[in-house]
Amino acid sequence: MSAERIEWVISSCRLLAQIGDEFDDSQPFAGLTIGTGIHLEPKTAALLVTLQRGGARVVATGNLNSTQPATVEYLRARGIGVIGEPTSDPVVHEADLEGVLAARPQLLLDNGGDLFWHYLAAPYEVLLGGTEETTSGRDRLTTRRGDLGVPVLVINDSPIKQFAENTHAVGQSVFESYMRLTNRSTQGKRVVVFGYGSCGRGVAANFRNAYAQVTVLEADPVKRLEACLDGFDVSDRDDALAAADVIVTVTGAPGILLAADLPLLRTGAILMNAGHFPHEIEADAILAAGRVDAAGPGLETVTLPDGRRIHVAGRGHMVNLSGPSPLGNSIESMDLGFALQSRCLEAIARGQVGGESVVVPVPKAIDDAVASAYLRQVVGVAAG
Repeated sequence: MSAERIEWVISSCRLLAQIGDEFDDSQPFAGLTIGTGIHLEPKTAALLVTLQRGGARVVATGNLNSTQPATVEYLRARGIGVIGEPTSDPVVHEADLEGVLAARPQLLLDNGGDLFWHYLAAPYEVLLGGTEETTSGRDRLTTRRGDLGVPVLVINDSPIKQFAENTHAVGQSVFESYMRLTNRSTQGKRVVVFGYGSCGRGVAANFRNAYAQVTVLEADPVKRLEACLDGFDVSDRDDALAAADVIVTVTGAPGILLAADLPLLRTGAILMNAGHFPHEIEADAILAAGRVDAAGPGLETVTLPDGRRIHVAGRGHMVNLSGPSPLGNSIESMDLGFALQSRCLEAIARGQVGGESVVVPVPKAIDDAVASAYLRQVVGVAAG
C-alpha cells in the first residue's frame, strides 16, 4: 500500500472532503483531543484527517490484526499520533488503548467499546462523550449506561449504516474476501451464515447471488422467520454444519463455532468470521486439533487425525480485513459512515447532544443531513 494509493482513497471520500472543507473554517474541535481505537486503513485515514482539519489533536490506535503499516506511516507523517504498531496480541492491544487514554481525550471514537471500557475503569473529568461504531460495542456499553454519564452515539444504529455499510458493503466485501483468499467458486457450494442481522443479511444475499446454496442459522426466531421468508434455508444447526462447504460467522457474539464442532464438519470446509471481535470462531483451538499448514496468505489448513482438512481464514479475525490486499468495505459506504462519525462528534463538541443520550442511535437530524448530502454530492440528485 503506497501513500499514493492512500491519497487516492481519501480523494474518493467525497462527503468527508466536503466536511473537511467546512471544518477548515468552522474548527469545531479546536483545543480538543479526539482519541480513537479503530481499524487503521486508508478509509479511516480519511476520517482522521478530516477530524484533524476541524482543529482536533488526534491520538489513535488500531484494532487487533487489522492495522496497516502504510496507513500508520501516512498518519504519523501528517501529525496524527498513532500509539503502537500492528498487532494480534490482546495484551499489547490493551496497552495501546491505555496509551490513547493517557492523552485524556475529550472525545472518544470507539470501535467495539474498548476505549470506553478502559475509561470506565479509570474515569477522568474532561470527557465530553463520543461515538461507538459497532453493534458489539453497543451491546457491551449498554450494560454500563448508568456509569458512563456522557453522550455516546451509536453509529451502527443509524439506518444509513445498517443498509449502506452493513448489508451492502459488508456482504460484498466478505464475499470478495472469500474469492480473494481461496480463488474457489461459489456455484453450487453450500454456505452457512451464522446471524441474520443487517450484516448477515448482506453476506447471505451476496453468496446466494453468486449461485451458492445458503443456509442461515439464527437464534432469534423472528429473524429466523425473516430469513426463511427471504428464501433462505433455515435447517437444523448440526445438519447444516455437516453439509457446509463454507461457514461464515457474523453475529457479534462469542463462541459461535467451536473446536467441539469439528466432528460435524466435512473435509474441505472453509471457516470465516465477519464479526468485529475474533471470538466467534474458536480458531486457536480448532487449529490446535491437528497439523497446521499455511494455505496462502490469510488462510491456514488444519489436518485432523482422521485425515479431514479444515481451512481457517484470518485466524478468526475479520475476514475482509485479513490476508493479502485487505481492502475492507467499499469507499463509498465508509464515506457515508464516517460522515456520520464526523457530524456526531461535531454535535457533541458543540454541546448539541445532552448527557442523557447515553448509548443511543445517531440523531435523526444527522441521518437526514448526511443522506441529503450524499444524494446531492455523490449521486447528483436533490434529496427530495
